[in-house]
Amino acid sequence: MNPKPPSRVELLQGTLDLLILRTLLPGTSHGHAIAKHIQRTSEDLLQVETGSLYPALHRLEAKGWIAASWDLSEKGKRARYYRLTPLGRKQLATEQTKWQAFSRAIGLILNPGDQEAQ
Repeated sequence: MNPKPPSRVELLQGTLDLLILRTLLPGTSHGHAIAKHIQRTSEDLLQVETGSLYPALHRLEAKGWIAASWDLSEKGKRARYYRLTPLGRKQLATEQTKWQAFSRAIGLILNPGDQEAQ
């Protein structure tokens, strides 16, 4: 019998910003490619819908964390490409630190016995 695939996970508010910033760390990408990278990298557990992705991209651009420009996609269609700014790189580091602290705190609550044994 095949194990049931895990259900998709709803993104915590603010997590999408972190995922987008991290996705753009290696270089520029257009919106569809960002969403596909997040989905593929998360082993299909996270799926970013268009209605969430583009408002997040606009919000990050307004904060100065990413910059956008128009270019031709690999299919020859006009697409908006996003890149991380120096301010975005700093914010990514901040967000990663906050996420690691949050993740540790949740782990402590979910697995209290791990800490009691120490």
